[in-house]
Amino acid sequence: MFSLKDKTAIVTGGGSGIGKAIAQIFARQGSSVHILDMDENAKNLVKEINADGGRSAFHPCNVSVQSEIKSIVESIVAADGGIHILVNNAGIAHIGNAETTAEEDVVRLFNVNIKGVYNCLHEVIPVMKKTGGVILNMASIASTVGITDRFAYSMTKGAVVGMTLATARDFIAHRIRCNCISPARVHTPFVDGFLAKTYPGKEKEMFEKLSKGQPIGRMAQPEEVAYLALYLCSDEASFITGCDYPIDGGFIKLNN
Repeated sequence: MFSLKDKTAIVTGGGSGIGKAIAQIFARQGSSVHILDMDENAKNLVKEINADGGRSAFHPCNVSVQSEIKSIVESIVAADGGIHILVNNAGIAHIGNAETTAEEDVVRLFNVNIKGVYNCLHEVIPVMKKTGGVILNMASIASTVGITDRFAYSMTKGAVVGMTLATARDFIAHRIRCNCISPARVHTPFVDGFLAKTYPGKEKEMFEKLSKGQPIGRMAQPEEVAYLALYLCSDEASFITGCDYPIDGGFIKLNN
């Protein structure tokens, strides 16, 4: 079950965190994985995957630049013959409310979290229309519930959910499924970097506080999100489209 053999997948932001876990698990399940990331360290992940018998490639990419996505998609199609899975995982965060968030921060988040997803959809969907495929977008519980000081981030993730529903509806006749995942807090290098920068000397204390802020009492591990991604992108989920899946340790329904 959950085999991705003979599938070609794109994972944006696949060099670290959730994207890295998705790339690793997809490769393990037989997919050829193309990792799009701005971080050159993603090359090390590709080496690890290929050394373990998987198939992967790294493409330096800024998802906010459509011409870069277009060129990469063309090269992947030329090499692999098609694209069966697109995981729009690349994203950036910001802390601030409507008063404290600067205009340049709104634009920066829009370019990556919204325009980046659009760019990939725009370039990959024409390829998928020939064979069918699966699109998975990374949203957030911030698109569903109010979270303090996440104004711009919440805005962009709400847009991701909207793009997911529109894409699922528009291309269902072309055998293209589109869903999204909405994680709560996940223990990634981003979290560690945020704590070190914001709470120097109190990282452990604040990590515990953030972890206990979720009803389940801990943060998710990237692999836990990746396993849900695997299911939604597999043939076993062939009847699922147009859905947003919270993976939140009970945050939305139980945190009251």
